[in-house]
Amino acid sequence: MNINFIEIELNLRDEEWEFNGVTHDRQIARAIVFDDEGYFYFVRVDRDDDFGRAIYIETAGGGVEQNENPDVAIHRELQEELGASVEVLCKIGVVSDYYNLIKRHNINNYYLCRATSFGEKHMTEDEIHAYHLSTLKLTYDEAVAEYEKRRETPLGRIICNRELPILKRAKEILDNM
Repeated sequence: MNINFIEIELNLRDEEWEFNGVTHDRQIARAIVFDDEGYFYFVRVDRDDDFGRAIYIETAGGGVEQNENPDVAIHRELQEELGASVEVLCKIGVVSDYYNLIKRHNINNYYLCRATSFGEKHMTEDEIHAYHLSTLKLTYDEAVAEYEKRRETPLGRIICNRELPILKRAKEILDNM
């Protein structure tokens, strides 16, 4: 399926920590994943590290590996974190944001994906033991409420600012299909 529309392009700043330069860029592939029953799939992160103690919701996805493009990485990342095979419907857009604390610039490529099946996850040791990733299956309204609730921490605010506009755009696309 090919959906035509103007992709979102957002440029966000980290207002939580002081800017001390950028040492590296990271290409990231992320997805709004939904099923035929209208549910959306996210990861719940529970971490305590340099960013502080935080529990938050985030889209599944991660770093694009060397010699890989975001269109390929999205399938790998969704299999790893959600155990999901998907049909990519379209690219929603790109969000550029920063993690000042670790001097990183993120280039987040967002896709709208329909889950075709779920199987075994293939998470990394850090995803299991350091970030305690788990899958959340939510309605659109539940997802919006969860993002808003997680604004209580600095990292939660950064992620909400990055992802809530993408989720809202995904809902508009789905409503117009």
